[in-house]
Amino acid sequence: MSRRIILVACILSAFLTPAAGAGTAPTIDDIGWLAGCWTGGGEGHEYAEQWMKPAGGTMLGMSRTVAGGKTVAHEFIQIRTEDDGVYYVAKPSGQDEAAFKLVSGDAKELVFENQAHDFPQRIVYRLEGEGRLMAMVEGTIDGKLRQEKFPMTRVSCD
Repeated sequence: MSRRIILVACILSAFLTPAAGAGTAPTIDDIGWLAGCWTGGGEGHEYAEQWMKPAGGTMLGMSRTVAGGKTVAHEFIQIRTEDDGVYYVAKPSGQDEAAFKLVSGDAKELVFENQAHDFPQRIVYRLEGEGRLMAMVEGTIDGKLRQEKFPMTRVSCD
């Protein structure tokens, strides 16, 4: 009987123990695939986002939205390493700075969250193929779920 318990315990342990490297939080260097210039738009507006490659525990970025020949919004962004994880820190035009913690990430997707923020509470970057990126902001406004998508393509940084 005790051999059977040991055998069952070994089998369960094999299934419940994470594989080597599994559950390891991504570092700034792991998410360097976001570096470069991205652009998108439609319906009378264009937006662009530019990210510097990782260095010194940070990635620095900025974005701009242009409509009618004028800049209508901009944002200074950084992804930085803190003692308790990696954070996306945004300073949008006319708003206070907000930080979102990286809750999952790999070679194709980054998910940052801050449930205490008004909107968005979640920011997602997802590679969707050769040179294509989908950025999304998600959350609730007045108790209703809302998602905004920003499809972009990689362009030369001029």
